[in-house]
Amino acid sequence: MIHGKWFAPGTDLSPVLPVREAVFGRGGDELDAESWNVLVFQDDQPVGTGRIWWSDGAFRLGDLGVLEEYRRRKLGDLLLRLLLYKAQSHAAREVRLSCPRDLTGFFARLGLREESSGQDPVEMMIPGDRIDLDSCKNCPKADCVNRK
Repeated sequence: MIHGKWFAPGTDLSPVLPVREAVFGRGGDELDAESWNVLVFQDDQPVGTGRIWWSDGAFRLGDLGVLEEYRRRKLGDLLLRLLLYKAQSHAAREVRLSCPRDLTGFFARLGLREESSGQDPVEMMIPGDRIDLDSCKNCPKADCVNRK
């Protein structure tokens, strides 16, 4: 079973930090005190994490990652959707993130667009009113069972 758990700003992040350490090579930092962190579990094993915080008039996403052995199972997509839902539920005006150039396609699938060109990391953004978490809306599968 796959499920997620939210950690409010200032709460104990001991379940989150080992995943962050394994994926990014670093643990806690000063942003943890002001960030909402989400942890995704598969069969009660923590496998992915991400966080969202408020900065300079926008929600920021960061440290979104899945343990290598659990990748390509759509868990990163779930993490991104959970973070975007959190922003949407707080009436986000816009959501921003910085990511490596080779990951822009992953974030573009849910509507984030590049704001910087030729730079790495790339700054991406989506206006809050453009967040659309409907999985089927842009799906090219005409015979998908979810459309029936």
